[in-house]
Amino acid sequence: MPTSTYEPDWAAVDDAVRRAGLDSPVLALDLDALEANINDLRRRANGVPIRVASKSLRVRSMIDHVLERDGFAGVLAYDVAEAHWLATESGVGDVLLGYPTCRREALAALLADETACTRVTLLVDDRAQLDVIDSVTPPGKRPTVRIAIDLDASLRVAGDRVHLGVRRSPIHSVGQATALARAVQARDGFRLVGVMSYEAQVAGVGNGVDGKTAMNTAVRAMQAVSMRELRHRRGDVVAALRHIADLEIVNAGGTGSLEETAKDTSVTDIAAGSGLFGGHLFDNYRHFRPAPAMAFGLDVLRRPADGIVTCGSGGWIASGPPALDRLPKPVWPAGLEYVGTESAGEVQTPLAGEAADELSIGDRVWFRHTKSGEVCERSERVALIRRDAAGVADVVDVVPTYRGEGKCFG
Repeated sequence: MPTSTYEPDWAAVDDAVRRAGLDSPVLALDLDALEANINDLRRRANGVPIRVASKSLRVRSMIDHVLERDGFAGVLAYDVAEAHWLATESGVGDVLLGYPTCRREALAALLADETACTRVTLLVDDRAQLDVIDSVTPPGKRPTVRIAIDLDASLRVAGDRVHLGVRRSPIHSVGQATALARAVQARDGFRLVGVMSYEAQVAGVGNGVDGKTAMNTAVRAMQAVSMRELRHRRGDVVAALRHIADLEIVNAGGTGSLEETAKDTSVTDIAAGSGLFGGHLFDNYRHFRPAPAMAFGLDVLRRPADGIVTCGSGGWIASGPPALDRLPKPVWPAGLEYVGTESAGEVQTPLAGEAADELSIGDRVWFRHTKSGEVCERSERVALIRRDAAGVADVVDVVPTYRGEGKCFG
């Protein structure tokens, strides 16, 4: 059953940012909704530490804020320069890179920083990625590099003829994992400390989409089969690797799979990020629903025809297969939808509906983003909103995004 009972008051958010004099496009983060999501993620993880997936936030102060809370430990970063920055500027002591890297300039900076090298763990799924690291700074001229292996968490049926999940690592079996682990341990300048696996077909696929009963039933059946297979296989891989190296990290899961991933006794922490800001893609799950904590407001710039208004900007598209569910969702005022011939545009977004006739030039339309982090690539700051006892919303702070701190990663 959906777990969030938090009801957003978009009119109050709009009033708060207007009183604060903030220009559009404006990002607003409801701190009460964020608190509800922090508590719900922690409940769903059932005592397993949650590693903050930075890609889904991209606001350093909010990453720091979440890491101060019980039940959260470490960061899953998406870029090597970002991992270096978080390990030093924010002093995060455990940063796991979620993807392999061949970014030589960023690697060189990391390998020259002894403190960062003790805090950052690089991810590999191929010996050639170790060669890249050695080519940047050879062993003996750098600190020992912490390494984790990316274990493929997809469900493969009939060999690889049916592949359910994302195309990430080629390391799928115990044999493949142990061969790579031995290769890491045999090379100078590397130390195997962890394993990571992301079960995207469970964590990232909605199983409670409105009006899709048959599809939801099939998705839930697939997810149940996949998690049974993965718990068995991942447990075998981790047990085998513990005979080769002293593993500190066994990371897995995502916002959509916390309950199921927490059942895997081989896992030491679960990654989650999107459930903190509560993008609308996560409305499509049967077993949980985050509070919509983040939204963005766009100004109405034109009224090109009756029943249509045009907002500035708005084409903040999420990753994944191009589809309507990757677009931001207009939520206030209610009753607006995209114009099919234009949709959400980079510099303008026309919207149609009865509510359009009630809007004037300079009014603001509020949208929910699809996932989380994509909106922060488009804005330099986020207005933090809190309500008082009477329900009046105020901007209590304005904090920079990664972009606002001059950072562009990945």
